[in-house]
Amino acid sequence: MGIRITPSILNANLAALNAEIARIPSADAVHLDVMDNRFVPNLTFGLPMVQSVRAGTDKMLDVHLMIAEVDRWAPGFAEAGAESVTFHVEASEAPVKLARELRALGARASMGLRPATPIEPYADLLGELDMVLLMTVEPGFGGQSFLDIMLPKIRRTRALLDAKGGDIWLQVDGGISADTIERCAEAGADTFVAGSAVYSAADPDAVVRALKSSAEGVAAGG
Repeated sequence: MGIRITPSILNANLAALNAEIARIPSADAVHLDVMDNRFVPNLTFGLPMVQSVRAGTDKMLDVHLMIAEVDRWAPGFAEAGAESVTFHVEASEAPVKLARELRALGARASMGLRPATPIEPYADLLGELDMVLLMTVEPGFGGQSFLDIMLPKIRRTRALLDAKGGDIWLQVDGGISADTIERCAEAGADTFVAGSAVYSAADPDAVVRALKSSAEGVAAGG
């Protein structure tokens, strides 16, 4: 199982994004949190910012849409060059249609779930996806503490993905740090969003490398 670290730029210096992204060369992707102050009680940035980031880096862009009317807006982010687009199933009226549209545009289709949203009702949809994102905090703000009660949900999701087969990534987002990543990896996550833990450090890339090493150690059984 490959391990991927996808740092969120939410806690980076947004006025110098190219420089901030250059500080994490070991990252597997750049995670972009798009919030509209409707689906979540926070407002970050939208498509123009993602387009600007795309123009400034060749790293994989992992866009996480925490927005209402996601069926309408998500395809535009794939068209802008995001290699992975996550829509929240709670905001989508036609998740299968949307996932297929994202794939047709060349993006990986990912489905996000809030902490209280169970994975089981969506088991039949998994074959339409390239990734499932489980929020391990309430979406909307960075710097929150990891919710340990999400570990059983990670395990249940891992079991469903293994039963489905194929290469569907399992991403966790919220409170990921040196203190929590091993528990998430042990539960079956393979893709990790870390924001505050990375960009609050003097050497963000050292944190990325350390997080990856910790998760890989668990994945290897060590």
